[in-house]
Amino acid sequence: MIDTVTGSGPAPFAVQLKALLDKEARYQPKLSGLRLMEGASDNGLRMTARLREFEVKDLLSLTRFFGFCSETFSLAVSLLDRFLSIMKIQPKHLSCVGLCCFYIAVKSSEEERNVPLPNDLIRITQNRFTVSDMMRMERIIMEKLYWKVKAPTSLHFLRLLHGQVQSQLSTDGRKILSLDRLEAQLKACHCSFVFSKIKPSLLALALLRLEAEEQHDQQHVEAIGEALQGLQQQLNIRDGDLVCVRELAGKCLAEYATTKCSKPNSQRLRWIISGRTQRQLKPSYYKIAHLPTIPETVC
Repeated sequence: MIDTVTGSGPAPFAVQLKALLDKEARYQPKLSGLRLMEGASDNGLRMTARLREFEVKDLLSLTRFFGFCSETFSLAVSLLDRFLSIMKIQPKHLSCVGLCCFYIAVKSSEEERNVPLPNDLIRITQNRFTVSDMMRMERIIMEKLYWKVKAPTSLHFLRLLHGQVQSQLSTDGRKILSLDRLEAQLKACHCSFVFSKIKPSLLALALLRLEAEEQHDQQHVEAIGEALQGLQQQLNIRDGDLVCVRELAGKCLAEYATTKCSKPNSQRLRWIISGRTQRQLKPSYYKIAHLPTIPETVC
């Protein structure tokens, strides 16, 4: 049975936060496995952090191609990191692992009628493995993750914490922190391996803190700061950890804003689709884009 994060109905903030925190540690990628990837030589024989980053960027391009939600992408990244941290896979198998994680995330987050067929996914991404290969890999991933799919992601924490901050602000103050902008920043961070080792709750709070510090409306920023301070205490996050991750996020987003940043390669994704698939796709699906532009702050 596939595990889930929350119940079917809405719950108070404290209840939702406790539910996420109770499961957060159990769904974290294995740190020792991530360190092995980080220290591996880039010789084509071992999985490396760089290869993982390339795969995540391809998953983001695929998410945007189909018009899937942010939750699908965040969950796919979570599944990929968790699997890579416990299994020593060869680089040649990474595309199959990544596509299977994406497929599992799509089935968990999207409406059933929008879930593409495995054969169409393989054709669209021009992978050379078969549907049988993909189904076998999907089963391996699910078994190794003990069928626990819906992990508490940074996106869950970001949305929950953002909503709590907004509830404590005036109408004008609520315009300061744009959730769309924060989610775009989170996607950029997902593409960087370093954030795989950071707790989702800590990354979410760091992005909120970073965004608040970049604002210039002192009246509302002070109110936001007080709200974030309260959340930090509830999350039991140390000042030093928050400062460190906030600086990492700031550096990541600054690099992302430059032309030197490696973004998803749309040239690699030369879509090959059948007539049936072509008729089913919405017009927006044909718009292949790079990483989404982080929207400007709403004044």
